[in-house]
Amino acid sequence: MMKKPAWVIDKEKARRAERDATLWLFGLHAVRDALQNPARDKRRLVVTRNAADRLAEAIAASGLEPEIMDPRRFDAPLDPGAVHQGAALEVRPLDWGGTESVCAPQAGAGLVVALDRVSDPHNVGAILRSAEVFGARAVIATQRHAAPETGALAKTASGALERQPYLRVRNLAEEMELLKSLGYLMIGLDGAATLDLDAALRAAPPGPVGLVLGAEGPGLRDRTRATCDMLARIPAMGAFGSLNVSNAAAVALYAARQAMDQGE
Repeated sequence: MMKKPAWVIDKEKARRAERDATLWLFGLHAVRDALQNPARDKRRLVVTRNAADRLAEAIAASGLEPEIMDPRRFDAPLDPGAVHQGAALEVRPLDWGGTESVCAPQAGAGLVVALDRVSDPHNVGAILRSAEVFGARAVIATQRHAAPETGALAKTASGALERQPYLRVRNLAEEMELLKSLGYLMIGLDGAATLDLDAALRAAPPGPVGLVLGAEGPGLRDRTRATCDMLARIPAMGAFGSLNVSNAAAVALYAARQAMDQGE
């Protein structure tokens, strides 16, 4: 029998490690929503007595046996600065499925957000929260150079991570092409664009819309920009005004939802 090359063995090990990986969620909101999510694979719950009392209903529904800890010796592998509020939960990452099944438009309607190398978990968490509020089908990001599921992301999302699909894909431009084949109009947010977002949305034909946002500073990569159907900007009143990516996403989602609702 031929011996497997080292690179094949390393790749198989990496896949097994990814399959078996867990993460720790923390904070009362994030832990409560994960406990109540039947799709979430839950492994270990560490809580203080006070947090256990506050989460009693969610803990009972989850079937997990909590480990009650003294607040001064909180035994969970969290970053020292994590504001855990006495609650931490070890879980497996969620599996939402593929872009085509999650984002397939219904009755011609649909709204998605695509993120091009947005790596700050706090920004992504805030975007997930806005995406849930404005009814987006999914937030799509790359597997590399993007924020993975982490406790910090989940805490910023304030529960939205359990309800709002967050899809990690190999190639963003290819997923954008897939969305276009499903009927989505892909609008890239670019501060240098000549068209305002409202005007772009008014000019868009009826149908699903994808909003594409890049990392602060670099913005959209060349291939991502070229894959967009149009580029638009969020106009600023001041000469030097700008929004960070999570705020820009919230504004763009609101504008897109308003335009889509008015077009019905």
